[in-house]
Amino acid sequence: MNSFDDAFEALIGSEGGYSFHPADPGGETMWGVTARVARGYGYAGAMKDLPLDLAKRIAKQKYWDPLHLDEFDPRVAFQIFDANYNGGLVVLWMQKASGAKEDGKFGPDTVDAVKAADPMRFVLRFIAYRLRYLKGLHAWPTFSRGWTERMATNLLLGAA
Repeated sequence: MNSFDDAFEALIGSEGGYSFHPADPGGETMWGVTARVARGYGYAGAMKDLPLDLAKRIAKQKYWDPLHLDEFDPRVAFQIFDANYNGGLVVLWMQKASGAKEDGKFGPDTVDAVKAADPMRFVLRFIAYRLRYLKGLHAWPTFSRGWTERMATNLLLGAA
């Protein structure tokens, strides 16, 4: 994996297509994009019809670019991107996994620490913090199987 395009393709493999599960706090989604986010990007159609190319544009603008993911090792960038797309305390996990000051604020110090971190160590630590977070969510009993599979896939991708 070495680009946004590769990362997006891997991400969509976990996200799938249309979903509207009553226990999902994200509500109705297509390609992992919530209706609220899609509407914020001007999409007015049925969520089931959200074009993949729009989901990809949203992913790049909202979840990839703001965290400067092009600057990182591709394995690291994918983990951050996947978590940012899926939700959670991404900046804090970046800081904890890289040894940066843990203040939850994204900036140059966080970028530098992530760049300096050993990619494999970062991936393992980042996924560990993410799993702890997911396990603490009220939706864990409902979605634990899928989230666990997603994390296993991410570990395999991180080791590639």
